[in-house]
Amino acid sequence: MEPSEVFFINLRCENGDSRLTKLERLIKKAGIGKIDMQGKYVAIKIHFGEPGNLAFLRPNYAATVVQVIKELGGKPFLTDCNTLYVGGRKNALDHIESAYKNGYSPYATGCHIIIADGLKGTDEVLIPVINGKYVKQAKIGRALADADIIISLAHFKGHEGTGFGGALKNLGMGGGSRAGKMEQHSDGKPYVNQENCIGCGNCVKICAHDAPTVTKGKAMIDHEKCVGCGRCIGVCPKDAIVPGDGSSNDKLNCKISEYAKAVCEGKPTFHINVVIDISPFCDCHGENDVSIVPDVGMFASFDPVALDRACVDAVNAQPPIQSGRLGDTVQSHCDHLTDSQPATNWRVGLEHAEKIGLGSQHYRLVTVK
Repeated sequence: MEPSEVFFINLRCENGDSRLTKLERLIKKAGIGKIDMQGKYVAIKIHFGEPGNLAFLRPNYAATVVQVIKELGGKPFLTDCNTLYVGGRKNALDHIESAYKNGYSPYATGCHIIIADGLKGTDEVLIPVINGKYVKQAKIGRALADADIIISLAHFKGHEGTGFGGALKNLGMGGGSRAGKMEQHSDGKPYVNQENCIGCGNCVKICAHDAPTVTKGKAMIDHEKCVGCGRCIGVCPKDAIVPGDGSSNDKLNCKISEYAKAVCEGKPTFHINVVIDISPFCDCHGENDVSIVPDVGMFASFDPVALDRACVDAVNAQPPIQSGRLGDTVQSHCDHLTDSQPATNWRVGLEHAEKIGLGSQHYRLVTVK
């Protein structure tokens, strides 16, 4: 089997050049123009950054990708799904407001934002996961499912549950509705935090299985009837309904790969990882730690598995930053991502993605000048 091509460009800029012109050069050289975008709806899946976090990608990167897509005749929009946890992006209104505050206005990027799973995170499409072991039908945000073409523009960084976050996590966890995120994070069924519950009955109305009931002004969920779809989480106005027991990190990695496969299934995809500000934690945090290694560069590929593996290898080839998290450990630093998050095993997700046919870890790196 031939190795997948992964294209790389460094961040060195002389007069007359910039990171943005280099990004444009990279994605054109990597073959984004091979995709027929004429008149097609093109979803640019991105993370807008939790308010307070400063490691997320600046909107200028998205604007460059938008410009190229428009040149190719496509109709681009920026998109992400709502978060499962409480924060600045748990419903579409707060989510768009957070994106605007972080600079992602249509005037800055050249296109509009659509929150893929709708106002409350319940607008989803069930997509079968071919060869899925843990997920049979992924709950994908409708705007992503409806798009003709998927472009992943991801900030590559560490992650406390998966070891790293790149294209697979951007598509898999990021592409899942709130219920889809619960399915990835949890093996259990949701339950009601009685202190927060106001007895509004929204969970009763949304449930197709009569699992929630309201008694004496408080909701309860009958786990014998509950199927774990998580839609009640999306409609609770007080975030009183919370996920059940969490999945292991290894299983989480596998589920993310299966969700990423569902997002990509049956349509053209292209993937970009920007490997800068490599915080040890996800951009979903309301803060960001010092980078674990120096900035590396930008990568692009049609194969998300090869792309993520190339970025892992590039990060692990860097010297650790002693003022960051790696400087606090006594590890050998042969594997910066594992040393930064010892409870994780980043290999599991890539291996599973390869097994289910999403891509290959075998790649050939092509350097773009």
